[in-house]
Amino acid sequence: MRLSLAVPVLTVLALAASGCSAFDEGGANADDGVDVAAAFYPLAYVSERVAGEHADVELLTQPGTEPHDLELNVSTTAEISSADLVVFEHGFQPSVDDAVEQNAAGVALDAADVVDLVAAEESHEEHEAHEGEDEHDHGDVDPHFWQDPLRVADLGDAVAEELAEIDPDHADDYDENAAALRSDLEALDEQFTTGLADCERDTIVVSHDAFGYLEKYDVHIAPLVGLSPEAEPTAAVLGELQELIRDEGITTVFSEPLEPDLVAGLASDLDLRTATLDPIEGLTDASDGEDYLSLMESNLESIREANECR
Repeated sequence: MRLSLAVPVLTVLALAASGCSAFDEGGANADDGVDVAAAFYPLAYVSERVAGEHADVELLTQPGTEPHDLELNVSTTAEISSADLVVFEHGFQPSVDDAVEQNAAGVALDAADVVDLVAAEESHEEHEAHEGEDEHDHGDVDPHFWQDPLRVADLGDAVAEELAEIDPDHADDYDENAAALRSDLEALDEQFTTGLADCERDTIVVSHDAFGYLEKYDVHIAPLVGLSPEAEPTAAVLGELQELIRDEGITTVFSEPLEPDLVAGLASDLDLRTATLDPIEGLTDASDGEDYLSLMESNLESIREANECR
C-alpha cells in the first residue's frame, strides 16, 4: 500500500496518444490491486489506514495547496475516472464534485453522507454574507468534520464497508484496520476531553472557521473569517474580536500553515502572541513526517498552552 500524488500529466497524455485511454471503464486492473482516489488529506489518511497493504491511495490535493482552491487537471481527473473507490466530500471542493459526477466509474463515497455534519452557525453565515464567499459555498453545514476524531472513525467504518464490497477477499482485513483506526481515534478523543477540561480560558481566536467541531470539548471558536480561508475579515468582525480579546484576557491568536498572515494585523494591534493551529485540510512542508494523529495532538497542546489548561 502507498499514499501518493496523482500521476503526471505527461503520463496520461502519453496513454491517450498510444490509444490506451486513462478513462476506460471498469476501474483498476485486477493485477494492480485496489486503487483509491482521496480528494484531500484527512480522507487520504483514513483510506490509507483502512486499506492497509491491499490498495494504493492517490491524494488528489497537492501538498501546499489550499484544498478549497483545487482545480483538476488531466492527471487528477484520470485518477478519479480509473479509481475503484473515490473518497470525497460533497460541497467542499466543487471541482472534485463535478469530476466525480461526470467521470467516476468506480464507487464514490461521499463523506458528507456518513459523518453527520453539523449545521453552520448563523453567525458564520453572516460572516460569509459580507465576505463574498459564493465560490466556496458549503451550504448550511460545516464541512470540517475531521476536527472530531469520532466522526473520522465513522468515515473509516464506511471506507471499510466499501472496500469489502470491492475486494471481498480482504474484507476481514479492512474491518480489522477500521477497528484499529477507531481505537486510535477514541484515544485521541479522550485526550481532547481530558486535556481541555480545566482551562483558564475557553475561547480561541482563529483565522478561519475550520475548528467548529472542537466545540464538543467546550472550546469556543472566534474566527476572523467564515468557512473559506480566502475571505477578508470585515471591520465589524475585527472590532468584535478586539473587544472579545480584551474582555476574556486572550493572549494568543492562531494562524494556519497555509494562511500564515491573516491574523498578523490583529496580533500586532493588540500585542498578542501568535501560534499555529493546523486545520489539517492539506499537507504542507511543515507537516512532513507528521500524520493526522500527530497534527491533532500538536493542535491540542497549542490550545492548552494558549488557554493555560491544567
